[in-house]
Amino acid sequence: MAQTQRLDRPSTTPHPDVAKATALKRMKNIALGLLIFMAVVFCFAFALQQQFPWLAYVRAAAEGGMVGALADWFAVTALFKYPMGLKIPHTAIIPNRKDEIGASLGDFVETNFLSEDVISEKLATTQIAQKVGQWLSKPASAQRVATEGAAALRGAIEVLKDDDVKDVIESMVRKHLLDPPWGPPIGKVAERIFSEGHHHALVDLLVDRSTTWVRSNHTTISGLVSDRSPSWVPQFVDGLVGDKIYTEIYKFARAVQDDPRHEVRLQLDNYLQQLAQELQHDPAMIAKAESIKAQVLGDPEVRELAGKTWDTIKTALTTAVEDPNSELRLKFTGVVQEFGTRLVEDVELAQKANNWIANAASYLVGTYKHEITSLITDTVARWDAEETSQKIELQVGKDLQFIRINGTVVGSLAGLAIFTVATLVFG
Repeated sequence: MAQTQRLDRPSTTPHPDVAKATALKRMKNIALGLLIFMAVVFCFAFALQQQFPWLAYVRAAAEGGMVGALADWFAVTALFKYPMGLKIPHTAIIPNRKDEIGASLGDFVETNFLSEDVISEKLATTQIAQKVGQWLSKPASAQRVATEGAAALRGAIEVLKDDDVKDVIESMVRKHLLDPPWGPPIGKVAERIFSEGHHHALVDLLVDRSTTWVRSNHTTISGLVSDRSPSWVPQFVDGLVGDKIYTEIYKFARAVQDDPRHEVRLQLDNYLQQLAQELQHDPAMIAKAESIKAQVLGDPEVRELAGKTWDTIKTALTTAVEDPNSELRLKFTGVVQEFGTRLVEDVELAQKANNWIANAASYLVGTYKHEITSLITDTVARWDAEETSQKIELQVGKDLQFIRINGTVVGSLAGLAIFTVATLVFG
């Protein structure tokens, strides 16, 4: 409640423009008061100088002070408005030449500030990469970057339309997976695998599993023989034949298993190598591979694949960004912090980053400096002439009033000096 009351209480801190306006008014009053003081002094000195000759010097000083004050008042006032409302030529300079002033200011900024040499020289001494690295290397800063990145990613996920993303994924799948023929690339990869013998481990696994299955399924193999023999064959003959066939099959399997150079293995290698060649060069085999591809990945399957892919990615990303302790957030935070540390410690990397920043800034300045300075000229052009004059006077008027004050003082000294010299020379 106390905090609410403090928030509701009007602020006692004046607005910056109000403070400047107050200071400007005070300085104007001081300058005007000094002019009035000189006028009063002049009147008294002029009236009494016959009785008191030394007052002639005071009169001369006051006269010079009034002249200086009036001249500088005219000069300062002529910048912002017509003196006393009189449309004297070359007065009210700022309101009448507002657009020219804006254009000149834009040209000045473009020439002296938006120069590629100036930008490059400044960035060369700034060491932005090292400063950014020092900030990123702090755990709190890296966590903040991760938090902001998660918020941006969450916003992007919410903005994206599921159908649009699925269309993009589907088009990418078609372009990079379905449109190119499968046969040649698969054949090329297979040729390398078969020529280097990487498939032998798989062949060994299949042979071992087959041998184990044969050894463990004597009854099954014998039963197959009995089931397919004529009914007039005696049962004991079926048993003898089944045992014989089982034994031969098992011996054959063991032979293939034990001999790396077995004829079956060699024939299998030749067949696989020939298949790899046909997939690359035989039009019939390439067409067959395309037919299989079309059967496996038709339009419904591709659309379903795209939908499942996006749903999986979306769910995983949403879960990760919502959880501050998710593996993705933690890894991203660690990567950011590590990158910041590298920018600080790796001089070569920091130099590359600084060069990239300088080149990018120089390119942007060189390409878009006219658009940047047009912001100044266009903004000034949109301002009202009287409002522009008031804005500028509010910013520099206080200092300009010192010109009036200094003019009064200098005029007084000049008037006194001129009168004194004239009196000494001609008196």
